[in-house]
Amino acid sequence: MNKTIRFFYVIFVFAAVMYSCQNQKNVSDADMNNPFFSEWNTPHGVPPFDEIKEEHFLPAIKEGIKQQEAEVKAIVESSEEPTFENTIMAYDKSGDLLTKVNGVFGPLNSANTNDNMQAIAREISPLMTQHRDNISMNPGLFNKINSVYEKRNELNLNAEQMRATEKYYQDFVRSGANLSAEDQAKLRAYNEELSKLSLQFGENLLAETNRNFKLVIENKEDLAGLSEDVIARAADDAKAVGEDGKWVFTLAKPSMIPFLQYAENRDLREKLYNGYFMRGDNDNEFDNKEVIKKVVKLRDQKAKLLGFDNYAEYIIDVNMAKTPEAVYDFLAKLWEPALVMAKQDVQEMQQIIDKEGGNFKLASWDWWYYSEKLRKQKFDLDEAEIKPYFSLDNAKKGIFYVVENLYGLKFEKRDWPTYHEEAEVYEVLEANGSPLGVLYMDFHPRDGKRVGAWSTSFRSATYRNGERITRIGSIVMNFTRPSGESPALLSFDEVSTFFHEFGHALHGLFADGPYDRTAGSVPRDFVELPSQIMENWAAEPEVLKVYATHYKTGEPIPDELIAKLEKSGTFNQGFETGEFVAAALLDMDYHTTANTDISDVRAFEKASMDKIGLIPEFIPRYRSTYFGHIFSGGYSAGYYVYYWAGVLDTDAFYAFKETGDLFNPEVAAKFRTLLEKCGSDEGMEVYKKFRGKEPSIEPYLEKKGLL
Repeated sequence: MNKTIRFFYVIFVFAAVMYSCQNQKNVSDADMNNPFFSEWNTPHGVPPFDEIKEEHFLPAIKEGIKQQEAEVKAIVESSEEPTFENTIMAYDKSGDLLTKVNGVFGPLNSANTNDNMQAIAREISPLMTQHRDNISMNPGLFNKINSVYEKRNELNLNAEQMRATEKYYQDFVRSGANLSAEDQAKLRAYNEELSKLSLQFGENLLAETNRNFKLVIENKEDLAGLSEDVIARAADDAKAVGEDGKWVFTLAKPSMIPFLQYAENRDLREKLYNGYFMRGDNDNEFDNKEVIKKVVKLRDQKAKLLGFDNYAEYIIDVNMAKTPEAVYDFLAKLWEPALVMAKQDVQEMQQIIDKEGGNFKLASWDWWYYSEKLRKQKFDLDEAEIKPYFSLDNAKKGIFYVVENLYGLKFEKRDWPTYHEEAEVYEVLEANGSPLGVLYMDFHPRDGKRVGAWSTSFRSATYRNGERITRIGSIVMNFTRPSGESPALLSFDEVSTFFHEFGHALHGLFADGPYDRTAGSVPRDFVELPSQIMENWAAEPEVLKVYATHYKTGEPIPDELIAKLEKSGTFNQGFETGEFVAAALLDMDYHTTANTDISDVRAFEKASMDKIGLIPEFIPRYRSTYFGHIFSGGYSAGYYVYYWAGVLDTDAFYAFKETGDLFNPEVAAKFRTLLEKCGSDEGMEVYKKFRGKEPSIEPYLEKKGLL
């Protein structure tokens, strides 16, 4: 997924691990038909999706809570002196059943939901919030953890044990363990309400995107400018919703973006784009403005209760950036040159409009259409020329080629249980044939799948009784569908998205550490490094020659087209960077505002954008009412992290380029070590072990054409 649409991961999901059969003794015989209460005798223990029913989730969640409560109680009531083993490690390994259930429910509720699943989520959410608070505010448990923490330097702990101890102590303090009983009660109320509001925001957005808008076209003349494959997919979409003989365009990016890029009918472009940017802001039952007001105020109250000036300060305190001021400073370095570039593009696109006799000023719904004309004018490059070389199968071929050459991995497609007929499952093998894990891939939009692209897991890599249990990962996208006799032909943005999410998947597959709390765990503004570095290989000529072949002729992409792609690499960066930074600054403003009693969300957003001088020709990448990253996706006060990690990934890729070998085995081995051991230290320390130095922002600005 391109940075414009990605949704990094499903934060709401717990990492899934194998369920220990010793806990089954606590389950009643009446519940033994529930597959969550049994060992899964499937390849690598993948979930038996054909056996799991909706009615199984809630009882299993409740039993999982009960079991973890018993495990915590045993830690608290132990008469032994608190040690790493009987306290930190015991807590680290608790909650297997709960993790197992959440590891299935969370991904399914994002990728394959329905009204019943959403209703179950509304029941589960307060239960889980209360359970987490019961643990994090358990004075007996915190006293035990605090005891180990205070004497940690005397216990001969190794580095991994020290890291786990310190992180758990930090977690408990940040979750209110040191608050008075009265303040803990307030925090519990805040957390419960926030969990409900997050679900509500996401459900509203899903409805507004997938159900509540479609552009139905009846006259073929209104399709002027669109390619045959786009028209064919629109006819397929119309047939799917009972509009045979017509053409339907939706707010899913693979449907909307080609229409905005090529449809000649300006009024219809405006209608479709208005449907997109008014999501959650239509004063109907799915409106998100009141949700936002409540969320912003509650988050601020929570932060202040925990001793921070605002919610951004609370969040960023454990990130690499450390302070909101550092984030604002970083974003300013991107915003200023991006705005200059965007204004220049506006002038050039307006010249095209005027030359064509258009009697109007460029508007936000015009940007895609006229930027394509400008791209053609400047570089003689049309995206329609590129797409025939980027079938979905070709993109998979390219990714597998890169990963095999970097790390020796093989991906074998298997006929194993899946949660949807469109989801593919692969066994991931090391160069020597030993299994590394399992990866599901789910490519196309559908009702019940949220927008964007993300990486998650049904089970994280972990250790139990000294044995490494492999990851069962998943990457979920919303790519262009096949149409007629044409395969799924991806835009290059979609190809980059695929490489991006695959990088997240590799991070999860490689993550290796003895403790669940620290294995693979990195700061939020580090986590996009493993994904974004993969995007670099997607555009390298050496790699393009391998996988970008014409879907009809099989001919590799010509050098001339590669050269055009390279020359246009920084094209439209004023817009792409500008709309991203505008959204990141809007996020920061919401979470640093001194007045959290926001009376008018639209007015707040406008004031935020006016402050930075946002031009009317484009809007922030996410307007408030559909900014799922920050109001339902775990990136609150953290949308900036994609570009922060961009500095890291640019520098890290240079480590390969400097050797003259894109697949340099020594550098690849060091980067794999970074992915395996990234939870063992602070983010910058881990990065410096790989690179030998801290990165600077200049190479990233140069890469984006912003210098």
